[in-house]
Amino acid sequence: MAALCNSISFTSIAKSSYPNRPLLFPPKFLNTSPFARSIPAIRSSKIGATNSTTFQQEDHKTNDELMSIDILHRFFNLNLGKWTGSFHQFDVDGRLLQKLNTKLSVSSYGEDELISLIQSLYIEQPPSSTSISGQGEEPEWVEYKIKETNMFTVDKYQQIAFFPSEKAFSLRYQTAGMLETVLRQGVLGEDDTGEESPKNLKLPSRRPSIVCENCLYSLEKDRRVRAFHIMDPKGFLEMLLIFLEDRGDGFISHPSLGSDMDSKGRISQFLGKWKGHSVTKRSGVYGATIAEADTVASLEMDDKGQLIQDITSTSDVHDVTTNVHWMGTMSNDLVLFDGGYQMTLLPGGMYMGCPTDIAKIIAESKAFHLELCWLEAPGKRQRLVRTYDAEGLAVSSTYFTEVKV
Repeated sequence: MAALCNSISFTSIAKSSYPNRPLLFPPKFLNTSPFARSIPAIRSSKIGATNSTTFQQEDHKTNDELMSIDILHRFFNLNLGKWTGSFHQFDVDGRLLQKLNTKLSVSSYGEDELISLIQSLYIEQPPSSTSISGQGEEPEWVEYKIKETNMFTVDKYQQIAFFPSEKAFSLRYQTAGMLETVLRQGVLGEDDTGEESPKNLKLPSRRPSIVCENCLYSLEKDRRVRAFHIMDPKGFLEMLLIFLEDRGDGFISHPSLGSDMDSKGRISQFLGKWKGHSVTKRSGVYGATIAEADTVASLEMDDKGQLIQDITSTSDVHDVTTNVHWMGTMSNDLVLFDGGYQMTLLPGGMYMGCPTDIAKIIAESKAFHLELCWLEAPGKRQRLVRTYDAEGLAVSSTYFTEVKV
C-alpha cells in the first residue's frame, strides 16, 4: 500500500477505480508538463533579444526536466525491493480495528522519464476453518497488483513531495478504492459470512474527500512508516492507516506496533521542549525547496490536565520568527486543540494530526495541514506535514527532525 505508503504508494489510487466520482475539493493539477521538450530557437538579427531570452528559458526548462527525472529515479530506487511488514487500521480515537501481515514486492522497468514502478502487495490470510490445529501449514497470501507509478501519476495526480536526503515523501490520492480492496482481502475468505461488509469492519468511503500518505524512514535501521489519513466526503477524519515495513524477505519477522502503553504513557513521550530544523518543498516531481527554518516546539500539561503547545520557527534566509500557541484537552488517545485541530496518539511512538472539520476550514477559505510524527527512539523524532490550500490542492510538504532538550 505504498499507496498506503511509498513503494506501494497507492499509485493505484492515483489511477482510481472510481475516476469519475467527484471530490469535495476539486483538484487543480500543475500546468507544466514534466515531459515538455525544449525546441531550439532560430537565430535572427531582428529578434536577437527575443531568441536570447528564449534560449535561457529553454535551458532552464531542460535543467528542470533533467532534475525531475533524477528525482523520480531516486524516489523509485528508495522503494525498490522486498518489504516485510504489517498493516494497522485505527479509528479516529486511536483504537486498533485490525492488523494484517503484509509483504510488498517492488520493481521497475523503462528508462529516463519513461520509467515505471511496479508493485504487488501480498496479504496474509487467516487460517482456514478446515485446517487442523498444530499442523504447521504454510500461510496463504493473496496478491494485489497496484497500478503503475510513473512521471505523470506522481506529478499530476499524487502531487508528490519528496525529500531524497531524509528519505521522506508525501503522496495524494483521489479515491480510497484500493484501500477498500486491501481491507476486504485481508478479512474475507473461507470463513466469510457472506455479508457485503465484514462484521465490525469499517471500510473507507468510496468517495473520500482526501486520502493522504506520509512516509518516514527510520534513522536507525532499514524500516519505514507509511501513514494514511482518510477523510470522508464531509471533511471529517474517517480512519487512520499505518504500514510498518522492514526491507527484506525470507526469515524477517513482521514488525508490529506495540500497544502496551496507556494514554498518559503515549502523550508523555511528546511532552517537553524539542529543537530542530525544517525543510519545506513544493509539491511536484521538481519540488524546489522554498523554505528552511530552525524550530523550537514545546508541549506541556498543567495540573488540570490541559495541554499547552508553543511552536517557534525562525527562517534561515530573512531571520523572520513566527510563533504559534495552542491550548488543548485530552480524551483517552485523542487530543483536541483550540482552533479546530486534533491529534490522535498511536502506538509505536506515533501521532497523526489533522483539522477536526476540513469543510469548515474550506468554507472560510483557509489552508490546512495533515501531520505524521514518529518518535522512533526516546528524545529523537521526525515529523512530516502536508499542507493543502483552500481547494484541497496539496501545495507543499515540510519535513522536521527534532531532538528533545
